[in-house]
Amino acid sequence: MIFKLLRLIKTTAMKKIFGLSALVLFMIYSSCNSTRLVSSWKAPESTLNKYNRILVIGLMGAKDREIRESVENAMVTNLQSHGINAGSAYAEYGPAAFNKMEEKDVANKIKNKGYDGVFTIVLLDKEKEFNYTPSMINYTPYTYYNRFWGYYQTMYARIYTPGYYTVSTNYMLEGNFYYLAEDKLEYSAQTRSFDPSSAQKLALEFSNIVVEDMIKKQIIQQ
Repeated sequence: MIFKLLRLIKTTAMKKIFGLSALVLFMIYSSCNSTRLVSSWKAPESTLNKYNRILVIGLMGAKDREIRESVENAMVTNLQSHGINAGSAYAEYGPAAFNKMEEKDVANKIKNKGYDGVFTIVLLDKEKEFNYTPSMINYTPYTYYNRFWGYYQTMYARIYTPGYYTVSTNYMLEGNFYYLAEDKLEYSAQTRSFDPSSAQKLALEFSNIVVEDMIKKQIIQQ
């Protein structure tokens, strides 16, 4: 009876520890992830297709070229990890491959490479946010009341921390997936990223969230 009780106590304790560990890991993951899915949409008549190749195109200006390369590469890698053949427009066609081309010519150029799907990524918004942390005065404890000099020193020994500004950069990205054979939009999603530490982190989080949502909505296969 005692042994059964001890086993029960041990099992209960282990469950609590496991549950607490899972909660801590979830909190750490949540705090590390700076990107969230704002909205996503799937075409009502859309069905689960097996695509031959998907071309990922980042639509960003020259000053955001690092972001473009990063999001294209991250998306390609993520799709490939799920068994989907994908390619980067920047790597395959260069930064301005479709410039001043007609729609029909662009479509033919892409299809000739075996692509039947296109995933575009647009930087909708890039906003700098200035935050001010006000100054703070910390007083040391009043411990020397019985002597003048001790009291004097304690009263005026203040640690002064001046106010300062911090700048964070927030991004809003939109991803659209088109099925070229029918020339129609199959899927659309918007994400918001709060001050990611690098273009690579922004790209990785975006691709992870969007690909996971596309699988969930049965746009692409697991």
